[in-house]
Amino acid sequence: MNQLIMDSATLKKNLARLLMEKSYLEGDFTLSSGLKSDYYFDCRQSSLHPEGAWLIGMLLVEMLAPLHIDGVGGMTMGADPLVSAVSLAGRAQGYLWPGLIVRKEAKKHGTAGAIEGLANFAPGACVGMLEDVVSTGGSVLQACDRVRAAGLIARDVCCVLDREQGGKEALRRNGCELHAVFTRAELVSLARS
Repeated sequence: MNQLIMDSATLKKNLARLLMEKSYLEGDFTLSSGLKSDYYFDCRQSSLHPEGAWLIGMLLVEMLAPLHIDGVGGMTMGADPLVSAVSLAGRAQGYLWPGLIVRKEAKKHGTAGAIEGLANFAPGACVGMLEDVVSTGGSVLQACDRVRAAGLIARDVCCVLDREQGGKEALRRNGCELHAVFTRAELVSLARS
């Protein structure tokens, strides 16, 4: 089937299979939040693959389109390939969404900026925030706070995987809605169907 005319269900199923092959590991892991988990999801293994980037970009554009955003952004490094994938996939569908990347800490040289790509956004622009994996929501909340401090609006967060470990609720308490391509159960079920 021509990939440019795949329906959402086919895109999602293809992405689930790729994610399970390249990004999903079972075992004993400690997450960045400090929580223990019986699986690890390394989305970058898939988002840096050309097929993965295309599938993720297409599905996130579909999710973002009704949210009336002016661009996309996220915390480095998990969101870096997502921002590029969405910006390019969006362009192919007529959306001119620039991207921005939030640094974990401000540069110590040059402009000493904490956000790259800010010049592409007008004050008050609405940024669709992207994240590869949401557990407790701490990382993406930090990115949202920095984007808001820069005079932009951050109210919607789109992720590839919601681990369902409190992130959705934490984001909601801070004025953001979480939209996820998959939960763990959905990912595993779809990939194996």
